[in-house]
Amino acid sequence: MENKFTVSAAPHIHTKETVPGIMCDVIIALAPAAIFGCVVFGYKAAVLLLVCIASCVLAEFLFCKAVRKKSTIGDLSAVVTGLLLGMNLPSTCPVWMAVVGSVFAIIIVKQIFGGLGKNFMNPALGARCFMLIAWTSAMTTFNNPLAGFGPDAVSSATPLAAMKAGEAAPSLFNAFIGLIPGTIGETSAACLLLGAIYLLIRRVISIKIPAAYIITFAVFTYFFANKGGMSAWEYTLMQLCTGGLMLGAFFMATDYTTTPTTSAGMIIFGIGCGALTFLIRRFGGYPEGVSFSIILMNIAAPLIEKATIPKSFGQRGGKSK
Repeated sequence: MENKFTVSAAPHIHTKETVPGIMCDVIIALAPAAIFGCVVFGYKAAVLLLVCIASCVLAEFLFCKAVRKKSTIGDLSAVVTGLLLGMNLPSTCPVWMAVVGSVFAIIIVKQIFGGLGKNFMNPALGARCFMLIAWTSAMTTFNNPLAGFGPDAVSSATPLAAMKAGEAAPSLFNAFIGLIPGTIGETSAACLLLGAIYLLIRRVISIKIPAAYIITFAVFTYFFANKGGMSAWEYTLMQLCTGGLMLGAFFMATDYTTTPTTSAGMIIFGIGCGALTFLIRRFGGYPEGVSFSIILMNIAAPLIEKATIPKSFGQRGGKSK
C-alpha cells in the first residue's frame, strides 16, 4: 500500500510546552501592567478588564456549543484575548462597548476562521481596530491618572496626541513609569518591559520581532520625525515609552499564529511593523499606529513566511540534485 504520509525535514523536536502553559505565562507577564492600570485609573479599569475576559470566555463557550464543537475555553486563549483587549481600552470606555468588542474578537476574528491557530490576525487587535472605527470618540477619550479617580477626573490628550499637535509633553520619567493618559495597559513601559523580560526568560517569545520592531521605529523616529523643539534622543525615547508600542511589540506582534515562524521572516515582520508605525504616527491623522501596523503585517505574514522558508538540504531551485 502506498505511503501517503508526508514527513517534513529534520530536526523533529518534542516539547513539554502546552497551550494552557504558554497562555498562563502570558497572563503572568501581563499582570504587572494590568494591575498598574487598575491602580492609576481606578475601579472602572478593573471592571473593564473583568468584563472583557468574561465576555471572551463566554462567547467562545457559546460558539463552541452552537456549532457542536468541543469547548476550547480550557486552553486560556480566550482569557488572554480578553485581557489584551481590556488593556487596549481607555478606562472611560462604556461596558457595553467592551462586550461587543470581546464578542467580535472571539467570534468574528478567531472562531469564524477555525479557532486558535487558524485566525489570520490578532483577535484583540482586530477588535480594537473595529472599535476605533465604530466608536472613535469613545475610544480616544482618556482620563489623566494624575487628576484622581473620581467623577472630577480630567479627560486629556495622550502624550502622542499632544506631541503631534505641538503641545507640551509629560516628563520622560512619568511616561516610563506610566503616569500619563492612555489605555489601561499601555501606559507603563516599565511594567510592560518587566513582563517582556519574564516571557524572554521563559522562552515563550523570541527577541527577534520586538527588537526589529523597536529598533526600526527608533531609527526612523530619530532621523526623520518632526521633534517639535525636543532633542532627537528625548523625542525618540518619549515615542517609545508612550502609546501602545511596548504592549504591541512584545505581546501582540509576537503572536504565534499571525506572525512568520522563520528567523528571516520574523525580522522582516518586525521591520515592517516599525516602519508602518512610524509612517502612521508621523503622517497619519491618528497619533497612534501600532494596532493598524501589526494587523497590516499580519495580513502579509503568509507571504513573508513563503518567501523566507529555507530550501531543503540537497535541493537547488526547488528540485533535487
